[in-house]
Amino acid sequence: MLQAGSPSEVQAHSYPKENLMKNETNPRLYKSAIALGLACLILCTPATSLGWGAGGHMIVAQIAFKRLNPKAKANAKELLAIAINPANISARSKDFVNASHWPDDLRQFPEFDSFKPLHFIDQPFSIDGTPLPPLPTPNIVTALEENVNILKTSTDKNAQAQALRFIIHFVGDIHQPLHCATRVSSANPEGDRGGNLVSIKIPDQNGKTKKSNLHSYWDGGIGTFPRTGPNFRPPPLSQIPAAAAKATAGNPDTDPDLKLDDPLNFTAWAAESLTLAKGVAYKGIKNGAKPTAAYNAKAVKVARKRVAWGGYRLAALLNSIWPN
Repeated sequence: MLQAGSPSEVQAHSYPKENLMKNETNPRLYKSAIALGLACLILCTPATSLGWGAGGHMIVAQIAFKRLNPKAKANAKELLAIAINPANISARSKDFVNASHWPDDLRQFPEFDSFKPLHFIDQPFSIDGTPLPPLPTPNIVTALEENVNILKTSTDKNAQAQALRFIIHFVGDIHQPLHCATRVSSANPEGDRGGNLVSIKIPDQNGKTKKSNLHSYWDGGIGTFPRTGPNFRPPPLSQIPAAAAKATAGNPDTDPDLKLDDPLNFTAWAAESLTLAKGVAYKGIKNGAKPTAAYNAKAVKVARKRVAWGGYRLAALLNSIWPN
């Protein structure tokens, strides 16, 4: 799904008052027009930034799934087997790792545009004294709180199935620094959309220079995560274990700052990402320039640490909901 920074997402901050995730009268929680939407699959989507990219999300899920207790693993498998709408999209992601990119797969359907602002929290900070815009709600913190509540308390299996898919995805997104920050200045008084308005030059797969933006660069793990294929096709599952091993190497689950005994502190996770956005993601970056080798080396370490921590925390969260 479109991530922080696309023009449509700025408009999407005018989120409808009704909360679709709480609509217990509609087990599948979608507008009735989805039947038409399924017949009108949009093949050409806008070139916008995605959260972590499918590869990053799959790394988070791979790390988490291996750490689930037997009860949590069994409950997750049961819910992911449910064919929630849109069925043809959900059918591609019935396993835990592939379920991680399901919310982004919905970007093809305008019926799901109301979910767009739930992937990020634009915590603003100013670099020149420009007054800060208000923090928009709903956002990824409120979305995690609501979906966790659904998973804990709902008796509707379809609602729980959707909530689980969102939780797997949003725990990944909230650990991406540029999903939790927007840099405010006189040039961008409403913020730079999590780095989407920051143009940079990076090497392409052929070694040539191409234009990108800072947010997209981080979504791909600074070019180190398994790459998304044509038409946003996720990378093969076979590429994920090695990438997950790289992420966890040097980032042990014993770090006291993880606070795995406090698995519902989503505000703290967003605050961590904001600090990293200011201190690492934006630091030393000039619009239109190429990131330095020193920047890239530090950024790769941070990106790998954040997906590792996302995986550890996702497992701790689900194990707390479904304890043995």
